Amino acid sequence: MKRTYGEISLLALVTATLVPATQAFAIDTEVTAPGREGPSASTQAADAEYVGRLACVDCHPREIERWRGSYHDLAMQVADSQTVLGNFDDTTFEAAGVTSRFFRRDDKFMVRTENSQGDLEDYEVAYTFGASPLQQYLVGFAGGRYQPLAVAWDSRPAAIGGGRWFHLYPNERIKHDDRLHWTGRYQNWNFMCAECHSTGLRKGYVPSEDRYQTTWEELDVSCEACHGPASRHVAWAKQAAASRPAQADADKGLLVSLSRSPSVIWAIDSNTGNAERAPSANSRALVDACARCHSRRVVAREPYEFGKPLLDTHTPALLDEGLYFADGQIEDEVYVYGSFVQSRMYNAGVSCSNCHDPHSLALHAEGNGLCASCHLSTKFDTREHHHHEPGSEGAACVACHMPARNYMVVDPRRDHAFRVPRPDLSLDIGTPNACNGCHVDRPVSWAAESVVSWYGTERSASSHYGRVINAGREGGPGAEAALVDLIARGSEPAIVRATALNLLGSLGRSRRSVATVAGAARDSDPLVRYGAARALTLMDPRYSRTLALALLTDPILSVRIEAARASAPIPAAALTSAQYTARESAIGEFRAAKLASGELPGSQVALGALYQEMGRYADAEKAYRAALALDRAYGPAHVNLADLSRVRGRDEDAENMLRQALALTSDDADLHHALGLLLARTERIDQALAELGRAVSLAPDDARNAYVLGIALNSAGKTDSALEVLQRSHEQHPYDRPILLGLATMSRDSGATDSARDYTSKLLMLDPADVAARSLAVQLEHSKPAP
Repeated sequence: MKRTYGEISLLALVTATLVPATQAFAIDTEVTAPGREGPSASTQAADAEYVGRLACVDCHPREIERWRGSYHDLAMQVADSQTVLGNFDDTTFEAAGVTSRFFRRDDKFMVRTENSQGDLEDYEVAYTFGASPLQQYLVGFAGGRYQPLAVAWDSRPAAIGGGRWFHLYPNERIKHDDRLHWTGRYQNWNFMCAECHSTGLRKGYVPSEDRYQTTWEELDVSCEACHGPASRHVAWAKQAAASRPAQADADKGLLVSLSRSPSVIWAIDSNTGNAERAPSANSRALVDACARCHSRRVVAREPYEFGKPLLDTHTPALLDEGLYFADGQIEDEVYVYGSFVQSRMYNAGVSCSNCHDPHSLALHAEGNGLCASCHLSTKFDTREHHHHEPGSEGAACVACHMPARNYMVVDPRRDHAFRVPRPDLSLDIGTPNACNGCHVDRPVSWAAESVVSWYGTERSASSHYGRVINAGREGGPGAEAALVDLIARGSEPAIVRATALNLLGSLGRSRRSVATVAGAARDSDPLVRYGAARALTLMDPRYSRTLALALLTDPILSVRIEAARASAPIPAAALTSAQYTARESAIGEFRAAKLASGELPGSQVALGALYQEMGRYADAEKAYRAALALDRAYGPAHVNLADLSRVRGRDEDAENMLRQALALTSDDADLHHALGLLLARTERIDQALAELGRAVSLAPDDARNAYVLGIALNSAGKTDSALEVLQRSHEQHPYDRPILLGLATMSRDSGATDSARDYTSKLLMLDPADVAARSLAVQLEHSKPAP
């Protein structure tokens, strides 16, 4: 049968990056960067210095007193008899075959546990880390490193299970040579924890020596961790105390103003029962200041600059799969920011300090009394509203609106989106719900029916972005259109629209999708623009590049960094002088952001990948080799370095690299996959099939690996085996376009016309405008069924 739209071949897979077929069209992609927005902050003063909390005591004794004994005060302490809570009276604890001993040696607190060689070794505890509900212990190592033990102390009362040692990974045996062993690079305090447990921290990583010179102004989280270096504020206060005219400064010499305006009034509307803010919020300074640490994020700017918007110093995680459930509920350890900014509270102008004392961190009131400060208790704290026995656990507002999940084994943390229970979503998309979180013995259908009987059908009939995000994750029929509609409405929380944009980047092939991303790139919210920039790194470069160039001058750093990635493939010769200058500046910021965590191999690989896309092969190789110097078995660095050799026409070097890497880590699916592609490219098909098959066996859920193996088997004349591999993957990934296209064409070529039509129909359901699928449908329409 004649192929009229192009051959799917193994050669195409091993020599080129396949771009999804799209229709060519013209569209206005001009983007004008919005003006800078951000919290109210005084100009960052280069001469501002840390003065320590003792300088604050005279003027702020009540704040200091409330702070004493708080989680911030106890965030990190020197290990001594006053701070150590764990039992070091020569006690032992066994986990995963390792028996650790906790004991005292003179005034020192010691632990004998497994070292990086798999032997037992004595270590001195240098610092305590946290206090409640658990306390961890830091051990000093050569090179200025501090590592938290994997065994922690449960500081809860014994009556509820505390007063014991426990392992932070109770269901895993993390061997001494595992990357996640407590002594290793990926469990390091200096880069993982230090920024948020001390004040004025300077990580001080020395890349040329792979060591740290970490320093801090104060060991714990003190005044200047939030308010910034206070020397200018102290000078301002001394002027005022001396009855001299203080220097005109609305922020009193502070680098960032976190105080609440006295003119703000929250008044409860008797009709709705909810409080409304007047005037409306025009600053997110406090939330951004807290989010620096109370969010899942990566550092974008080092050193930290007080008063900058969050996305100008850090890049927060979106509602990505594995971190959040599709409806936005917390899943992994993501802290507070990502759920809070989804809430109606945040949108109404509520800040962290409306509920939490910013110095003691305690709630302003206990139980439902806290919620009653903004929500009329006679309307909401009633049996008619919550349908539970008054005073019972189920009648607590947080039980339904802030369900908790356990992290670090014993640490329950609440979702801060203040959402209503939606068991109907549990039935539709499998997300958890607060009702079944308590009533574990009841089916989800019971919970859904109960909600309908109490509140009617309006809630379950209403739309929810969780359904759209779930559809985007699955990539099924209608997902692209649903994502576009959600983004275009503009009414959903910014983090939801940013997440939808990121998903659209992988799915969007239509004119409307590109226009939607273009519109989002002009949005006033930096989180939405960041989502647009992420989408551009995934979309067809024919349309994304123009948009990316415009975002290179965005006022927010996280947006510019993503725009640098998206614009990297554009040849320098195709840029105007202004565009070239803007891109070079953004590339420099991308590099600085990655080097802020340059001790991680992944950061070096990301930098190398950017250089490789730009054709800067020497710089790319240097970055990849820097990653391997940090972790010689780091698979992505080996894969990318081998691919770089392929691009340079050095297949023999690439093969040697991959085989050497597999000698270090034989269970890395990506390494086997890369070697299989190389062997196929050099026409050693039998060896290629063995390596590609090994990749699939090691990562059976990876659709890309299955697709390549299927194409390779078909090219080797083993069509039945190829169809079996692709069909198995199709059952796991029913909406994967390459898998469907492979099944359709192989079925067609083997004479299974009905099956080919079925797969083609599924392709057209995913995207009616799919050029390849439409061409295939035309062919099959005129084909005769196999005899």
